[in-house]
Amino acid sequence: MAAADELAFHEFEEASNLLAETPDAVTTSGSGQLTPQGHVAVAVDSGGSYGAEEEVEESDKTALLQEKQQPGFWTFGYYQSFFDVDTCQVLDRIKGSLLPRPGHNFVRHRLRNRPDLYGPFWICATLAFVLAVTGNLTLVLAQRRDPSIHYSPQFHKVTVAGVTIYCYVWLVPLALWGFLRWRKRVRERVGPYTFLETVCVYGYSLFVFIPTVVLWLIPVPWLQWLFGALALALSAASLVFTLWPVVREDTRLVAAVLLSTVVLLHALLATGCKFYFFQPLPLEPLAPPPQATSLPLNLLPPPTPGSQVT
Repeated sequence: MAAADELAFHEFEEASNLLAETPDAVTTSGSGQLTPQGHVAVAVDSGGSYGAEEEVEESDKTALLQEKQQPGFWTFGYYQSFFDVDTCQVLDRIKGSLLPRPGHNFVRHRLRNRPDLYGPFWICATLAFVLAVTGNLTLVLAQRRDPSIHYSPQFHKVTVAGVTIYCYVWLVPLALWGFLRWRKRVRERVGPYTFLETVCVYGYSLFVFIPTVVLWLIPVPWLQWLFGALALALSAASLVFTLWPVVREDTRLVAAVLLSTVVLLHALLATGCKFYFFQPLPLEPLAPPPQATSLPLNLLPPPTPGSQVT
């Protein structure tokens, strides 16, 4: 009973005077019920911690605001978040890019609003390295089959492959993202992906070309083109199925032209790598065969006895 008396509501004369000055004010009790004007219900516990809850709420809000503050893009912590993925997530996204399905959005089902740069970075680096190495191995194998082929190590292909792949993965998504942002102003229902999501989609779509480039070591031209066509179909389908939910809200002409451009640029990348890194070297010029020369008559050997000169 003593505890109940301590927690009972008491009326304070100062609060009554305040209400007299502001008669329109409405007060509530600790239980959430309205009290008559002219009375203020204040809960006083045995510890005398009046207003402690307000201080706790303010401290919680301050902590939440500090957690929500993101570092600037010029700091290392800003980019660290884009590499914060584990192996299972990367493998799951690679699997999604290798097995595209209609109606299965790669961004919504695989990225889940958490794009990363770890997977695209290493996929591009691996593809550039494999392109340069297999391109040199193709020439080595060709030289063993035909000694007339002259071969020297071509280390510059590593640089060419790296610059080509990384420029494609960054510049094409940048142009695509800018175009979709412009179309969003024209048609409000067109909502593009973020720039990093677009880069992530393009980076993972190139993974299928890594085993394809290794299979291009088989010295059968029609088989090489077959593997290239299959890889291009899977990679382009992954891009089209991912971009279709965004561009379908636009006009049919714009959607068709945009998707056709995406597929065409992808095909140009694949065919360009095929012709540049796997082109046969020119043959070495062969020395002309020795020709029979006629000797003058004075240098001819004298006829032997018994032989007739005709």
